[in-house]
Amino acid sequence: MTELIQRIEHRLKGPLPGREAQLRMAHVTRRHYVGAPTTARQAAVLLALFLKEGSPHIVFIERNANDRDQHGGQISFPGGKAEPSDTTMLETALREAEEEVGIGREQVKVLGGLTEIYIPVSNFQVHPFVGYLSDPPTYLLQVEEVNDVLEAPLSHFQQQEKDKVTDIRINSQITLKNVPYYDLHGRVLWGATAMMLNELLELLTDD
Repeated sequence: MTELIQRIEHRLKGPLPGREAQLRMAHVTRRHYVGAPTTARQAAVLLALFLKEGSPHIVFIERNANDRDQHGGQISFPGGKAEPSDTTMLETALREAEEEVGIGREQVKVLGGLTEIYIPVSNFQVHPFVGYLSDPPTYLLQVEEVNDVLEAPLSHFQQQEKDKVTDIRINSQITLKNVPYYDLHGRVLWGATAMMLNELLELLTDD
C-alpha cells in the first residue's frame, strides 16, 4: 500500500471528523436531523480505493433512474440495504459492492469505517466502510440497479472549493436551493455521498 492508504487506515482507527465534517457538504435542512429514529432501515456502502497511475482513486456508481428508487439517477457509492443473511453491516457493504459492480470481497482490504449517516428521505441509516483494492477493479454491472461506474482520484476532490452550490430539483414540487456539491466529471455529486466523501477527505487533512 502507498503511504496515503496506510495513513487512511491509521486515521480510521482514531477519532473521526464525524457529523460536522459531513454537514459541511450538506444542505442546511440536514441539521434538523440529529440522528436516526428507531424505525430506520439499515444499509451500508463501500468507499473503494485503488491505485491508478500512482494515485489513489475512488469508485462511484450512477444509479438507474426509476420510480421505485428515491435516489435513482444519483451518484453514490456501491451499497444497499441489509439483508437478513448479513451478519454485520460490513458484510452488507461487501456483498452489495460485489453484486452491483463485481468487486469481489476477497479483493478488498477493509481499512475501517466512517461515521454513520441518516438519510431522512428514504429512512436509511447508512454505515460507510473504506476499503483498498490491491489491483484496479474489473467491473461487472448489475444493470437493473447501476447505469454507470465513475472513477476519480481523491486529489480531484481535495483541490475543489467547498463553497460551490447549486439547485437540486427533487420532484415537480420541490427544489432544494444552494446545495453544496462536488463536480464529478461534469456531474453533480451531492447529498449523503458528498457528506461521506467529505468526512474521508477531512480525515486526511485534520492533523
